[in-house]
Amino acid sequence: MAAFLRSKCSSVGRAMMGSLGNNLYGGATSSIETVARPSRSDAIFQQIRTFIQMRTNLKVVDNSGAKRVMCMQSLRGKKGARIMDMIIGSIKEAQPRGKVKKGDVVYGVVVGASMKKGRSDGSEVQFDDNAIVIVNNKGELIGTRVFGPVPHELRKKKHLKMLALAKHIV
Repeated sequence: MAAFLRSKCSSVGRAMMGSLGNNLYGGATSSIETVARPSRSDAIFQQIRTFIQMRTNLKVVDNSGAKRVMCMQSLRGKKGARIMDMIIGSIKEAQPRGKVKKGDVVYGVVVGASMKKGRSDGSEVQFDDNAIVIVNNKGELIGTRVFGPVPHELRKKKHLKMLALAKHIV
């Protein structure tokens, strides 16, 4: 454990201190070696993943013109949204000549969440980032293409058009 901390701090310290002398740098690593090991060492370096809730920024994976959306409300419940759930969001970044503009309030279906979701066969699905596809209030797609992988659970919620347009189904 101490070796791992030392190597992490060495690279961070080297970047922060730049071209300072080795004496100061060597003193910093020796103090790290004496740190006691915590009971749950994984908790220090592990990122905590939660539901998609208010003010969560999501990546848009269709060609509607939006790049980034901030969640305003989850239509699932108080806890937040997961894969297959609908949200209401505000567009924060958009392409210049897209179908939607910055500041528009839109509906979206979550197609990727960084929180694990268990499946009925015992496996779990987890994505690198939170992603949505923008739809209208009836649930019809605004864009004509879907980029990146989408989960096959969308079939349960009758989002067959998304599955047909997606490159990869996970």
